Amino acid sequence: MSGEVILSLLAGLGLFLYGMKLMSDGLEKAAGAKLRKILEVFTKNRFIGLLVGLLFTAVVQSSSATTVLVVSFVNAGLLNLSQAAGVILGANIGTTVTAQLIAFNLSSVAPVFLMCGVVMVMFFKKPLFKRIGEIVLGFGMLFFGMSVMSGGMETLKSSPDVTNMLASLTNPFLGVLIGFLVTAVLQSSSATVGIVLLMASQGLIPLNMCFYIILGCNMGSCVSALLASIAGKKMAKRAAWIHFIVNIIGSAAIMLVLFFFEEQIVTAITGLSGSIPDEFVNGVNSKYARDVANTHLIFKVFQVIVCFPLVNPIVKLTYLIVPGEDETVDEMHLEYIGDNGHGLFSTTAAVPNAIHEIVRMGNLAFSNLELAMDAFLDMNVEQAEAVYSTEKAINYMNTEITNYLVKANQLSLPVDDRRILGGLFHVVNDIERIGDHAENVADFTRTAVEDNLKFSSDAVEEIRNMFRETDMLLHYSLEMFDKKSKEHMEEILTMEENIDEMERQYQHNHVERLTESKCDAESGMLFSDLLSNLERVADHGTNIAFSILDKKNPDKLPEPPAETEQ
Repeated sequence: MSGEVILSLLAGLGLFLYGMKLMSDGLEKAAGAKLRKILEVFTKNRFIGLLVGLLFTAVVQSSSATTVLVVSFVNAGLLNLSQAAGVILGANIGTTVTAQLIAFNLSSVAPVFLMCGVVMVMFFKKPLFKRIGEIVLGFGMLFFGMSVMSGGMETLKSSPDVTNMLASLTNPFLGVLIGFLVTAVLQSSSATVGIVLLMASQGLIPLNMCFYIILGCNMGSCVSALLASIAGKKMAKRAAWIHFIVNIIGSAAIMLVLFFFEEQIVTAITGLSGSIPDEFVNGVNSKYARDVANTHLIFKVFQVIVCFPLVNPIVKLTYLIVPGEDETVDEMHLEYIGDNGHGLFSTTAAVPNAIHEIVRMGNLAFSNLELAMDAFLDMNVEQAEAVYSTEKAINYMNTEITNYLVKANQLSLPVDDRRILGGLFHVVNDIERIGDHAENVADFTRTAVEDNLKFSSDAVEEIRNMFRETDMLLHYSLEMFDKKSKEHMEEILTMEENIDEMERQYQHNHVERLTESKCDAESGMLFSDLLSNLERVADHGTNIAFSILDKKNPDKLPEPPAETEQ
């Protein structure tokens, strides 16, 4: 085999893999957020989850992308293992779409797709059109790569050494091992099946040997999810093991059937494409290609039929493989995205996982503010000290989430996720500032206790009223941010106005109490600072609520309040 042939094969493989990645990434970026929403909503029923997994994988052209996304969702608590199993089974069928497309041998029109894709990527300005251009470009590049590889493989047929070596490949277990290793390296079962399909279409590999290589591909496709789960929680690891166990059981069942009925299965599969001429045209036999594609589809469907009733036992088995529960740790950690940003499992899941972590940070900051206010009203220094400890965890989360968002910003995110990513930086900052205000309140408590300051009953009641309104606004704001719902928007705007009015009125009341000598100047200064802090907290909470709004349509939405804190 000459070096020119090897280079041709490698070049074709490179174009094929890059084209598949470009097409898959383009599809994820163009429709990933909408498909992810479908995945979140319609997976409560296992059968519906199977259909959604099939649809998602058929669109993004990658079962690895789907299973890695599922692992991310399980890690974030969006899916349980039973729901994840349904999606994974559907992904196994959806991944066969690529092979079916390749079997049509669209190499002759690949240049048209390439040119259209290049024009859209280079000359269209709208991000959505650019993403569609990437899909078209990737599609054309995939088939152009197939054409280059096909030319190289046609040369191989004239080499007796190569044909004799491939003809001697009769051991089924060796075929499974080859399929597994190649898929594990390429990180794409669709790519390996495409190569097998191309070699079969050139007459280099018999159909019965393709069976076993495809079974190896099934198991090799699990490597991506297993690697992605390493940095995740135990539930994420179990989800990855579900994928592996399903493919092991399915492949073992098919191996058993092949052991007894291999010839009959070969006859049945070749009969499915019997109307296609059984001859080589320009060195390629499209019937053989169609046979491999149909084999891939039939094996995957059979695998799902075998494993679907076994989901519950498979889930239980994962608890034996990955025993125990996640260790209880202190607040100085990240729950959904992994410490040090290790939660970047999937581009499609990056932003949802970040939102879940931000919501967790928000709940921690708001609880800390409540603790600080309780400490102030009770003049409890021990509670105030606990506020400082929690503030360290909030600062840690602020740093780590911001670093994670910076990393996510460098990824090829879905268009809708890219649009909201910038706002997440501001939300994290607003939550961190609320944490700072809680620390300020703790400082006020220490000062009041150390200087033995007293507050009138009217002043205490005003503080309680203003904090009650502020606390309610914060929880409504975080709920809006988490659920992307405008349900409480009018209430938040009303509360924010009430809080502004309260501060003005209570500051006026405070001046009157000073003139009537009902409180001293030092206590009055602390009271005034506390009101100002609560008013600023309300502004930050309102900013969090307004972060969900589409800034491109300001006429349809109320304007957020101006930031009062410098």
